[in-house]
Amino acid sequence: MKKLFKKIYGTGIIFFYYIKYPIIFGLPILYYGLDYKRNTIMDILWIYSLLLVIKDVIILKVIRDR
Repeated sequence: MKKLFKKIYGTGIIFFYYIKYPIIFGLPILYYGLDYKRNTIMDILWIYSLLLVIKDVIILKVIRDR
């Protein structure tokens, strides 16, 4: 069971490392530029990706200040 959770955690990290920026910029384009229907799951993924980007910016700022 512990291996399964490690594998899921690792997959999530890799997935959001590569996909967070396309979600952040692409989803508003799909909704407002191309008139796609709203999708709750994609909205949740967008918020999660936005939080990850904010975390990256904060960590980058803390590292630069040191």
